[in-house]
Amino acid sequence: MTTLTGQNLRALLKEQALLEETMALAGWDQLTGMPKDASEFRAELQSYLTEKYLGVSTGDQAKALVAYFAGHGDELSADEQALFAKFQEDYERDAAVPADEYIAFNKLTSTAQDAWAEAREQDDYAIYAPYLAQLIDLKRRFITYWRKDEATPYDVLLNQFEPGLTVAKLDAVFAEVKAGVVALRERLAREGTEPADDFLQREVAVSDQRAYVWDAAVRLGYDPNKGRLDDTVHPFMQDLNRNDARITTRWSVTDFQMAVLGILHEAGHGLFAQNVAPKWDYTPFNKSIAMSIHESQSLFNEVMIGRSEAFLRHDYPIMQKAFHGVLDDVDFETFYKGWMKTQASLIRTEADPLTYPLHIIIRYEIEKAIFNDDIDIATLPALWNAKYEEYLGIRPPSDLTGILQDIHWAGGDFGYFPSYALGHLYAAQFRHEMAKTLDIDSLLATGNIQPLFDWRKTNIWQYGASKTPTQILYAATGEELNPQYWLDLQTQRYLQAYQISDND
Repeated sequence: MTTLTGQNLRALLKEQALLEETMALAGWDQLTGMPKDASEFRAELQSYLTEKYLGVSTGDQAKALVAYFAGHGDELSADEQALFAKFQEDYERDAAVPADEYIAFNKLTSTAQDAWAEAREQDDYAIYAPYLAQLIDLKRRFITYWRKDEATPYDVLLNQFEPGLTVAKLDAVFAEVKAGVVALRERLAREGTEPADDFLQREVAVSDQRAYVWDAAVRLGYDPNKGRLDDTVHPFMQDLNRNDARITTRWSVTDFQMAVLGILHEAGHGLFAQNVAPKWDYTPFNKSIAMSIHESQSLFNEVMIGRSEAFLRHDYPIMQKAFHGVLDDVDFETFYKGWMKTQASLIRTEADPLTYPLHIIIRYEIEKAIFNDDIDIATLPALWNAKYEEYLGIRPPSDLTGILQDIHWAGGDFGYFPSYALGHLYAAQFRHEMAKTLDIDSLLATGNIQPLFDWRKTNIWQYGASKTPTQILYAATGEELNPQYWLDLQTQRYLQAYQISDND
């Protein structure tokens, strides 16, 4: 057997990373500026790149590395042993799927995303439905290749986004969160004074919104020399490497809150991507970060900071100046209460922090039904609408405000949505721990972000994907996931906004 070294492993990982970066760049371009008629050609490009990627990740050299280091792991450094374990896991997953099916799936996601965009333009689910059905059929087949000892088919998908996550664990966490949210919403409706928020619909020029929120994102640590801001239909962050983490948004001249919070959210993703330790460059630990921990950082920016009274009190005069008088007649107390108003909404990305988990639970239950119960795909819009009526008391009047609002399924990302809810819970637990050593409110009130930046870089960002979310959470906070921290924070903030004394 030919002797191999850690350099051979790193060389192959770098080749993989460069191909991933190329595919990511093509994907970013498709969603930000590609001409509409280029869809067919872009699908061919992605198919070609996927084939090249598989040739590297499951080819002869990959096989040789897996075979050799399975018995010679002690010849690798500690970092290389961790990288090999991840590489072997990815190899086994990729090699389990026939190459032609894997390539077909990736080509299909490209055309499905274009069909989804067209369906949104026409407000017609039927345009997208055939592509979604094909994606689900292929995912169901892939599960049969990947499944080992997982209790349910959906567990297989959950585990790919969040190692060790299961339906059994999520059912318990979501039951606790749902009960707490429902109880708090009922109390707010029964005892609270609903804040006025009509000023949030005042017309603010996109240029003024951009001027404020780009500045805010940079002040929170997002490096503009390692990123950029573009327009898109469905906001996202695309990191090509730690020096190129791009964010996107959509705008509304009559809903400035959407862009402000949305850009802070995506910039939070960018903060993570820009601050992974350089030693993980060109490795899976730079990019394959579990989405729950990634979402915890976007939500730390958006919710822990972006809905903090201390931060907003500091930033409100800056916002007023950027908006050229639009909010000059609104005092801060009125502004903050309106900013924190909670109400049922149809659109997940526009939901407030209190109702947001219900949007995720709806999607979780639908995905669970798709893969564990094999429900008829034709019934999905009706199921979606029924669950919104059951959980939030509102019914989508159209496909656009219903099942067509998210791009995730068009990209084949089934099992991703629970990461958003877990991200909320992780963010609150990180904040709770951070508050033991930092006076968070005082720092935000004075605009001193650096200690908060440093805490997250030290405890979270530097590790990239070299640690699991559970490992990062436990190392940083000293305990496993505890949803009560999130529930306590929501209770504190919303009782204040709705003028309810906790002693009432």
